[in-house]
Amino acid sequence: MTTATRSEFDRGIALSRHPEEPGRYEAELGDGWQIGGGVNGGLLLAVAGHALSLEHGTHPDPVSISGYYLSASTPGPATVRTEVLRTGRGLSTGTASLSQDGVERLRVVASHGDLSGDDGEVRTSAQPPQLPPPDQCIGVEHAPKELIAQAALLERFDLRLDPATVGWALGQPSGRGRIQGWFRLADGREPDPLLLLLVADALPPVTFDLGMPGWAPTIELTVHLRAKPAPGWLRVTHATRNLAGGYFEEDAEIWDESGRLVAQSRQLARVPR
Repeated sequence: MTTATRSEFDRGIALSRHPEEPGRYEAELGDGWQIGGGVNGGLLLAVAGHALSLEHGTHPDPVSISGYYLSASTPGPATVRTEVLRTGRGLSTGTASLSQDGVERLRVVASHGDLSGDDGEVRTSAQPPQLPPPDQCIGVEHAPKELIAQAALLERFDLRLDPATVGWALGQPSGRGRIQGWFRLADGREPDPLLLLLVADALPPVTFDLGMPGWAPTIELTVHLRAKPAPGWLRVTHATRNLAGGYFEEDAEIWDESGRLVAQSRQLARVPR
């Protein structure tokens, strides 16, 4: 294996290099990362991003990554094929295709760099979400049993949702289209750039807060990574401003323990049926 196995997440994105085909890796998608009938899109993006990290060598960190979800993934073996398109001084760009039994599940285009050297000037008007302390937020242990049954991955998370954004769980959605809270992995693994790809798709769909329960399949997900996260809790906010024609966008921001904005994402998803 080419990754440490100290965490369920590390095992979930672990890859073995194919001995004969350059740029090809084998993965095993675990059933513990399911949501609805498929494997979580953020976990799949992290698997593909990990393969490209291994290919790029001195550029290990995704800086901008976009994934198009072509069919639903299921637990079991998967193959990732990569192609390096360009290797530059600060960034390398490549593509990755994740497939199962010859059926393509995900196609990715990404640019990788080295976020450990990103100590330049920061100018931002963005502010982290104001949340109650984690011990005053709503944990996964309070989630309805039927929700856990459809989302095994929630048991891998220590997720604490802002009480102001969980009215939907009581049949009282706010209609604002916003869900936010604190995030860390249940096994204590500290965050890194690959984990941020999972976190960008980790919260319940914001359509829950619009009174539209059910899982919302992702069409496309783009994540921009701005810095390596500090150890500790992550603050995550998901919101939508436009639902039309059976689709909605979901914008996410991820803030680390130091109060820095470390990742931003946007995805287009289908409205739950």
